[in-house]
Parts: sequence; structure tokens; C-alpha cells
Amino acid sequence: MDMEVTAWTSLHTAMNAQQDRRPFSRATLRRIAAFARPHRRRIVRFLLLSVVTALLAVATPVLAGKVVDAIVDGEENGTVVRLALLIALIAVGEAGLGLLTRWLSATLGEGLILDLRTAVFDHVQRMPVAFFTRTRTGALVSRLNNDVIGAQRAFSNTLSGVVSNLVTLLLTLAVMLTISWQITLLALVLLPVFVVPARRMGSRMAALQREAAGHNATMGTQMTERFSAPGATLIKLFGRPADESAEFAARAGRVRDIGIRTAMLQSTFITALTLVSALALALVYGLGGYYALRGSLDPGAVVALALLLTRLYAPLTALAGARVEVMSALVSFERVFEILDLEPLIAEKPEARRVPDGPVSVEFDGVSFGYPSADKVSLASLEEVATLDGRGGTRVLHDVSFRADPGRMVALVGSSGAGKSTIAQLLPRLYDADAGSVRLNGVDVRDLTAESIRETLGMVTQDGHLFHESVRANLLLARPEATEEEIWDALRRSRLEGLVASLPDGLDTVVGERGYRLSGGERQRLTIARLLLARQRVVILDEATAHLDSTSEAAVQEALAEALEGRTAVVIAHRLSTVRAADLILVVEDGRVVERGTHDELLALGGRYEELHRTQFDRPGTEEAPVTS
Repeated sequence: MDMEVTAWTSLHTAMNAQQDRRPFSRATLRRIAAFARPHRRRIVRFLLLSVVTALLAVATPVLAGKVVDAIVDGEENGTVVRLALLIALIAVGEAGLGLLTRWLSATLGEGLILDLRTAVFDHVQRMPVAFFTRTRTGALVSRLNNDVIGAQRAFSNTLSGVVSNLVTLLLTLAVMLTISWQITLLALVLLPVFVVPARRMGSRMAALQREAAGHNATMGTQMTERFSAPGATLIKLFGRPADESAEFAARAGRVRDIGIRTAMLQSTFITALTLVSALALALVYGLGGYYALRGSLDPGAVVALALLLTRLYAPLTALAGARVEVMSALVSFERVFEILDLEPLIAEKPEARRVPDGPVSVEFDGVSFGYPSADKVSLASLEEVATLDGRGGTRVLHDVSFRADPGRMVALVGSSGAGKSTIAQLLPRLYDADAGSVRLNGVDVRDLTAESIRETLGMVTQDGHLFHESVRANLLLARPEATEEEIWDALRRSRLEGLVASLPDGLDTVVGERGYRLSGGERQRLTIARLLLARQRVVILDEATAHLDSTSEAAVQEALAEALEGRTAVVIAHRLSTVRAADLILVVEDGRVVERGTHDELLALGGRYEELHRTQFDRPGTEEAPVTS
């Protein structure tokens, strides 16, 4: 590695290192060791190869000096040839070991990335819904990408670099001091001229890089929001394209200016340090040549010193910035561990059992609930705020009790924000009740396995969420082992068979982000088809027809009739006409069940339900929609 490459490496390290000065945490180091333990054999081989490579790096300049001495002394040709062959052999060995070391480095680093990413991904999947409602997706994805890669560098780059550079430095210094301690000490005098500018220039450029990263992140957020289907629609309807363009151009222009300034600073820095390299070599050749002419130093020693000098500054500079690299890697590890340290609020008991076989009853017994505060489910860094919102825990449900017998339908109606959807979310255990019990077939959901709850409960929400994948992939999410015939049967029963058959690629047609290539009614029917394919025994419908027009609602109602047939159902509805046939209707207000009964009983009661019904249907020209049966 020559001086110019060394200069660039030093600058690049300073630019990209995180400026963190926290002390080492022994707990963090122990956790890092735990992640590294499965790779310990590869780490040992990696370090041994790094040491051998460092030894070979020092051997070549010494042999080159001997070649010069052999020529000057007029020794036999065979001596020079043997030395040359040995140098060539070392070069081949260095190249081979370099490739092997790089392979070990890559497998070690990528293996660590796999372990960390898998651990974080699996842990995040166990987090409650409240975690995802608060966290910025981009910040979370960054932990899985940038921080995991930063942690990986600790093993693939920093660890090997510290070991090999330390060995190279010690051997090079020992050999140079043996050849001429005077020249060695004078050469070291120039080291501050080399290292100090690298650190100072690196800090200036790091500030520019951070500013550019901030602008790029803002532009990325702007593009992500504006280029999604709903975002693009909003901009076209209400946005100001000229203002949007001007804001984007201003940030992009600042990034351009930073790029130009950074390029000039880099060029100035590299040029200055190349000059330092030339001065150091001039010092060695000048002083070494003087000693050689006086007969106190062999000519070959001068050449060896010059070659060794280039191998002295590289490890010295690298080790000078090693602490910054180590701290940067440690910060990345700590940011990853922050995610892993978040305890999931929903935990499966070791002795959890499956939902009993047969038709399933649903029961809420004195259930009270309040949403958890941010400090229990999130991190300030993931929400990109200075301090987490401490509010939370306020009860939104109060002593809710009801029972849905197998094959029966219970409907929840009431004002928006009354707590209906919250009740529905407690059933599949998206949250746990603070008091009381939610039971399936008489067993508290907290005593059941998550897998059996998923196999038992199916849910259709008002947004009908789909992934940016094919129709087939979205359906098989419910039951991966489903056959082609079962898929088409579910589509037929959800009134989508004709539509899917007419699509360009049939089942393999990609539905677009969030399913936006389909209409609202088609998306809802596809989620119902997914429910039918899963063959779950309990169905939860959360405002499944809330945002549909009359034609789409009629089609969805037909599909829902198929989905509800023979199943226990909990239905949340704004339109009362859709739940007239329910076996039990609960009127929920302010988190409490204020009325219960059948449609006719509640109308006769003349209370809140009758008021809601009158508001919806007593207007001239308003008729009740078809009834879900």
C-alpha cells in the first residue's frame, strides 16, 4: 500500500466514522462475543492469515535490499536469481493469501450480517401492533441495513486491520531500527504532518457528508411519499407541483454543491499527502545515500529502508484511526441491540396449548384495556423524536362482557372511536387485556399458542391490505399448501373468479402496492377469498364494507355471506342494515357496552341503537341495504 492509498483510506475512515465518544460497555462487548462465538474458528484462521500476510509484507523490502547488495558486491548471478525467485514466490504467496483472507473476511462478515439481520427481523415480528403504529418504517429498515453492516465491519475490516497493522508496524519498525535507527527516527518525525491533516480534514468532510446525507434522506422521504399510489394521487389533486419541484431541486442543488466541495477537498488532501510521501522518501534516499557514500550503510539497506517506509506509514495511520473505527462499530452494535432489547408485550407461554377442536365460541369476560405508552413499545430513535410520548395506559375499554356461541354472529355498533375495533384486536391477541379475560372455547387466549390462534381466527379489515405481489402469493399467505383447485374455489365463492381469469397473467398478475391496481371492492373480495382459503373457524369483520359504493358493497356482501356461513362471527359495522340478522348486537359507547339485544329488541328499547338507526334510515329516500346472513 503506497502513501497515497494510505492517505485516502485514512480520510475515508474519518469521513464515515460516527463521532461518538461513549466508553466501551462490557455488556455490549459480551453480547458481541456471543454473536461472534459461532464463527470463532473462522475468526482465528482469519487472524492467523492476517499475521502471515503482514510477515510477508515486511520480508519483500528486506530481500530487495539484499538483491541490491548482491549486485553492488558483484556476487554470482545465481544469488541474485535465487533472491529474485524468492521475492516472486513471496509475491505469489501474498496474492494467494490475500484472496483467501478476503474470502474469509467476506464469509465472516456476511455470516454475521445474516445472524444479526435474522435476529432483528425475527424479534421485530414478535413486536405488538403498537410498535408498528409508532415506528417510522425507514428508521427501522435502516437498523437492518446500515447499522447491521456497520457492525459487520468490526469483524471483516476493523478486527483484521488492527491485528495485521499492529504486526506489520512492529516488524517494520524492528527491521528499520536494525538497519538504521537514525534514519528511522527522522522518518517518524514527518508522521504528524501526515496523520493530523487526515483527522482534521476528515472531520470537515464528515460534516459535509452528514449534511448531504440529511438532504438525501429528506429527498428520499419526499420521493417515497409522493411516488406511492395514494401520495401521487394526493399531489395531483391538492399538491403544488411547482413548489414540490422547487423544494426538491433546492435540496438536490445543495447536494451537488457539497459534492463539488468534497471532491476539491479530497484532491487537495491527497495532493498534500502525496507531497509528504515524496519528502519522506527524499529524506531516506538523501540521508541514506550520504551514509552509504561514507561506507557506514550498505546501498541495499537504503533501498530496503525506502521500501519499508511505505509499509510503515500505512499501519501507523490505520492504527491512529483504529479507535474511531472500533467506536463506530460499537455504536452500530448498540443500535442493533436497542431493537433486540425491546421486550415484546405479547409473549407466548412455554406451556401454551392449541385451541380446542370443533366449533369455537368467543367470550369476553369483564375486559378492560388501555393502549400502552410509547416507552413500553418503541424507541425515540425509531420515532425520530427527542423524547418519547409518555402518555398511555388510559382505559379505552371498561368491563366489556359478551359471548358468541359457535356458529353465531355478534355485531358491534356505535360511534366512531367508541372502542369497537379495539375489542376486535384483543380477540386475535394483537394486544392483551389489562383486566378480565378473552376466551376461545373457554380457554384464555393468553394460554393458547399464537399459531393455533392464527389458524382459528380470520380477520377482514376496512382497508383490505394486499402486498405488492401476485394474486396467488397474496392468497397463499393464508394457506401455503393450498392447491390450484382450492384457490379457484375460494375466488369463485368470493365472486372474483371471472375477474382473475380475465387478468393478463391470471393468478400470477401482480396487484400493485397495497393492491392499488384493483378497485376497493375487488381488494376486499380478494381478502375475503384469502379468508375462505384459510378455512378459519372464527371470522372478524372490521368495517369490511365501510368505504364501498352500493354496487361494490353488494358484491362484497355476497362474498361475506360465504365467509360467515357456519362460522362464529364478530362483526363491526357502521351501516346497521348489514347486521340486522345478528344473533346479538352490542352498542358500544366510550369503551362500554351500553345496550345489547337483537335488532328488533334494540329498536323497541328506544335507546342509543334506535337513535343510530333513525339517523341512518329516517332521511327521505334512504333505504336499508341488503342484509348479511
